[in-house]
Amino acid sequence: MLAQTLRGVEKEGLRVDAQGALALTPHPSGLGSALTNEQVTTDYSEALLELITGTHTSVESLLAELRDTHRFVYSVLDGEFIWNQSMPARLPPEAEIPIAWYGKSNTAMLKHVYRRGLAERYGKTMQCIAGVHYNFSLPDALWPLIEPGAASPQESRSRGYIGLIRNFTRYSWLLMYLFGAAPALSRAFMGGREHPLLSLNAETLYLPHATSLRMSDLGYQNKAQSQLKLCYNDLSTFLGRLYEAVTQPWPAYQALGTHRNGEWIQLNTNVLQIENEYYSSIRPKRSTGRGERPITALAERGVQYVEVRCLDIDPQEPTGLSADTARFVDAFLLFCALSDSPFFAQDGYCQRSADNFATVVKEGRKPGLVLDRDGQAIGLAQWGEELLDQVAQYAALYDQALGGQAYAEAVERQRAKLRDADLTPSARLLAELHESGLSFQDYTLAQSQRHAQTLRETALPADQARAYAEAAQASLARQRQIEQSDTIDFDTYVARYHAALKNPLPARDAT
Repeated sequence: MLAQTLRGVEKEGLRVDAQGALALTPHPSGLGSALTNEQVTTDYSEALLELITGTHTSVESLLAELRDTHRFVYSVLDGEFIWNQSMPARLPPEAEIPIAWYGKSNTAMLKHVYRRGLAERYGKTMQCIAGVHYNFSLPDALWPLIEPGAASPQESRSRGYIGLIRNFTRYSWLLMYLFGAAPALSRAFMGGREHPLLSLNAETLYLPHATSLRMSDLGYQNKAQSQLKLCYNDLSTFLGRLYEAVTQPWPAYQALGTHRNGEWIQLNTNVLQIENEYYSSIRPKRSTGRGERPITALAERGVQYVEVRCLDIDPQEPTGLSADTARFVDAFLLFCALSDSPFFAQDGYCQRSADNFATVVKEGRKPGLVLDRDGQAIGLAQWGEELLDQVAQYAALYDQALGGQAYAEAVERQRAKLRDADLTPSARLLAELHESGLSFQDYTLAQSQRHAQTLRETALPADQARAYAEAAQASLARQRQIEQSDTIDFDTYVARYHAALKNPLPARDAT
């Protein structure tokens, strides 16, 4: 069954010009439609590429597709590069950062206006941070074996994934220590905001023991989201609270309104415009139909997979993700799924886990760092070693299923990082900045250019190149068809979209 595990990747990356400044050019037409191309789209900004793989039963085929898609993108980019770091390149003034454009259809405008709302609520600068999202699912037949007495396969599957998420919440600080790769950023990124960062050089700020400033609260202050403490003890309660967040008005957003000078500036004035606005390091997911809301899909059909959202772009890898990282995450998630996962106390929210995570992203490499395990102090290195001992058992299961020792070796290579913090990606990046004397901006630009050269050195086979190009052209045709099929105005479309949201707990609310 483990050989049937599926994993997929959504990898973000800013387009930059030859000087390392954010590209202000439109999404290249050779990449197809950002609305309908399933392999290459954009995230927040017109310049923030998102490369999407299909699902794969092996890490090798997953990374092969990710490499091929990068090669295709580079065959289209003209004088531009993919910024291979999670923290942004040199950004223009906030007003000049281009919000992603998807065309004139109602579907496209919904995506665009949602992003306008993000600009109003969080600022455009914060939305230019990039990462790697790792999608993971176990075969459906596995869940009834774990919970034989479940009322239905859907229930056992959903409970299993929610249990996985609880354990992930407890232990994901370990991923940030092992794979966090964003301990520094450009001074300009912080603008005039107050911050605790130190100066590495004239243009670079950092924290000496940080692992991932991307996942910290630096510059990211939002009272509306900070009051959300969504419960992962059961799917129903989680969805109920998410429903409240997307239907409950927030005073500051009400003050903004939904229109300015006759144009939409946000989809509504609620705590969250839509479900995807909720920022978390992992999400329960279910594929949706066109116009279907994620809450409705999850309530009716249960959890289908999880999306891990806390992985930084690996600056050492041309595609931003290494095979070792992918294999470790597989084994780690299997450990989270199959290990005992007690419910959280305090009505579902585990503050200790949140505090451990926040501590590690800001000072994870601090010598002698102590975390809180169930109310007891424990050294990061000791707890990490104990977790690796457990994860190693699940890595061995993957090796038995797939052959070889690649999973076991991937886990063992992480032990060295626990014993010597200088081997972590975050420490290596800071060491190279110190040794080179370069700013974060110049160092990352040079590195991104080297990766571009590596990817361009091996051209795609002609048949693959043709398939990518044909898919891009077909996506442009699909966009035109969607635009021509609209029969209602955008205001009506938005009203219907909101009306399609169903309360996942109608019976409980009625009592």
